[in-house]
Amino acid sequence: MNVDKAKKRIEKLAKRGFKGYPVVSFEYFGATADIATEVVVTFTSEEGAAPQAQKFASKTDAREDETIQSVLVKTIERTDASTVAVVEGVSIIK
Repeated sequence: MNVDKAKKRIEKLAKRGFKGYPVVSFEYFGATADIATEVVVTFTSEEGAAPQAQKFASKTDAREDETIQSVLVKTIERTDASTVAVVEGVSIIK
């Protein structure tokens, strides 16, 4: 899937706000706020359930990595997520 198409799809789903469970959230991490070298995907199946997390890493910016963005879209589809949340910006890795 094209990077821009995947990013637009994720952004559109995230703009809907909370629609119930299951919830998939994405948070980008990097050494600086300019480049996200990691993305953590968190899945919560129902209220009160323990979240499951998976990390994907990239040598370049994960936000522009076609493979990672395609995996994020497929994760949303496969989990049948009602809510998609994206943490804005890049969190600094310490």
